[in-house]
Amino acid sequence: MATPSFRTAASRLRPSAATLRLSLRSEGLRATPQRVSVLEVLAAASDHLSADDVWFALRSGGASVSRATVYRTLASLAAAGLVRELPLGAGHAHFELAREGDHHEHLICDRCGAVLDVNDPPVEDVLLSVCAAQGFVPTTHTIEVHGLCARCAPRRGRRRPPSE
Repeated sequence: MATPSFRTAASRLRPSAATLRLSLRSEGLRATPQRVSVLEVLAAASDHLSADDVWFALRSGGASVSRATVYRTLASLAAAGLVRELPLGAGHAHFELAREGDHHEHLICDRCGAVLDVNDPPVEDVLLSVCAAQGFVPTTHTIEVHGLCARCAPRRGRRRPPSE
């Protein structure tokens, strides 16, 4: 059985601002400074970011942008397919740059909220096989596995931390 590959920040190429502007225009969106900046933050991220994380990164970089603008921008970028929104329950979402040919699944820690990317071709093969057997033509799919990450899972011989 193949071992799933976990993406790291180093394994992803960061698109240039010019490439991001082109992506916006190809989706019929104006390449406003706010949109380009939000895409740049997501492209540089090694993790999945909340809207507040994006806002904080922009503000830390000296940008004068409101939270409302970041939320609206993320919504429009997600609607255009340039950003993936990962709903994590209770109205909490994280975002990642949607990269062509970069489809992956997510492992979500129910305790700390960590989101790990998993790219496992055999999982994709099984899904396509199931679809074919049912005469179903998939357009997209999302798989989220909830549980506890390595940091939060109880370890042998150690007491489990008290519930929060």
